Amino acid sequence: MNVIEIEPDIWAVTRQGVTLARGHPDDHAAASGMVAWRAEEFLAGRALLRELLAEVVPQAADGRVSLGPNGKPFLADRPDIGVSVAHDEGHFAACVSLGRAVGIDIQQPVRDLDAGVIRRCVRHGLESLNSLPTEERSLEFAWIWTAQEACVKAEGSGLAGGPWTVDVGLKQTTGTWKGFEWRSLRERSDTPLSCAWEVA
Repeated sequence: MNVIEIEPDIWAVTRQGVTLARGHPDDHAAASGMVAWRAEEFLAGRALLRELLAEVVPQAADGRVSLGPNGKPFLADRPDIGVSVAHDEGHFAACVSLGRAVGIDIQQPVRDLDAGVIRRCVRHGLESLNSLPTEERSLEFAWIWTAQEACVKAEGSGLAGGPWTVDVGLKQTTGTWKGFEWRSLRERSDTPLSCAWEVA
């Protein structure tokens, strides 16, 4: 497993494709009412999270993972460890932090982007973004969206937190929002991937 150390005590990992690991009984219980495809994605994300925990905080790898009000996962017995999971079209990511809330997001580019969505999410560089060839525009928007989504996931507010309010410019790789820092991991991932964490 190729673990990315984003900052001291903040780690991330990605995987493409669904793992065939047996999985944790608690995770299977949580997935029991889901439709098959959703359960498969959920279990693959949880398996990746537990693999990362086993690598960086082994004593927490078998802990109970619960969900907060907006779906943010947390370790019920280790509230001092921040965790986050993301998945999109067979691409998975997980993030773990000691002592800070974290959020991670991974996103495959969407070719047919709605112009209204782009306007809502991009304040700086909108004209430059719209002038790009279709595939490049889709890729760059995906990078912007992962940073925005990672921030609201770190906050624990999810979509209700308004990811479009996170100000991310075209090709920007780092920034801040409220009490969080974020980074797009362009140098480490071909698939748009960003992480956000609580400022210490």
